[in-house]
Amino acid sequence: MTKTQPLLQVENLKKHFPVRGGVLGKQVGNVKAVDGVSFTVNKGETLGIVGESGCGKSTTGRMLLRLIESTEGKVVFDGKEVTALSQNELRKLRRDMQMVFQDPFASLNPRHTVGKILEEPLKVHGIGSSAERKKRVKELLETVGLSSYHAKRYPHQFSGGQRQRIGIARALMTRPKLIIADEPVSALDVSIQSQVLNLMQDLQKEFGLTYIVIAHDLGVVRHISDRVGVMYLGKMVELTTSEKLYDKPLHPYTQALLSAVPVPDPLFKKDSIVLQGDIPSPSNPPPGCTFHTRCPFKMDVCEKKVPQMLEHEEGHYAACHLYTEEKQGASQNKEMVGGGAV
Repeated sequence: MTKTQPLLQVENLKKHFPVRGGVLGKQVGNVKAVDGVSFTVNKGETLGIVGESGCGKSTTGRMLLRLIESTEGKVVFDGKEVTALSQNELRKLRRDMQMVFQDPFASLNPRHTVGKILEEPLKVHGIGSSAERKKRVKELLETVGLSSYHAKRYPHQFSGGQRQRIGIARALMTRPKLIIADEPVSALDVSIQSQVLNLMQDLQKEFGLTYIVIAHDLGVVRHISDRVGVMYLGKMVELTTSEKLYDKPLHPYTQALLSAVPVPDPLFKKDSIVLQGDIPSPSNPPPGCTFHTRCPFKMDVCEKKVPQMLEHEEGHYAACHLYTEEKQGASQNKEMVGGGAV
């Protein structure tokens, strides 16, 4: 049985924003917003990306579509290297790659009707006649739970949940293969969040979509994701299936995140891992493992050597010296026993 090619491959993706200072505005450093992220996304699956604010997850999502140009690295979508495409080639490819933005209030043009907003992607890519575009607008509005007459209204006439549905409809207009959803429900009321998430899952089944969902809410990610990647200070520190991550997290940072998730039972007492100190500045990250300044299991090697993302269990990757050192210790003991030293 041959292994299918991933729909999206990301290799060593970096984004360093220059820091300028002085009278002449010379570059005096870099903000390492994303610093060597690699992952793959298979067709039809949902990859969740989580982490604290400022970890680089939204920047990563925007670089995949080249809304922000990367400093280094490679993005391959459906066999085409996105980072090497010309602007004309990129525009054609964006029919298959769309984004749902975090803020449903700011991502819709307040001067245009909803019908005009939804028609715009079709006009840009030269899809269909005027009558066909209007028909598709009505179909998509009904698909996301709105009515066809809403096409004549303006964004300010809708609630937050309805605006996010319009944002999802706009992303679906060109029938894309991949949708990147950046905090799709963070600006919505809790009662509306589940409706939007369920809608996204229904649309995924109906249209065969592939999702990358960026969020800081671990409950949202668990509900919708097949696999989850955890980011810290511009790096991916753990990547595995949703079940494995929530049942048996390997990286100390992931363990601390999960321990902070509230439990609905008020009588259940849960041990929380309280991290000491603040997140280091991405303009001056600590050497070695960037998490070592807050890690309760810090070792000497953590301050000197950058941990590699390794597969410690089947399909479970983590960048942590804790497990690398354990494996090396077990290997050395095995060699000693085999050589008759014990």
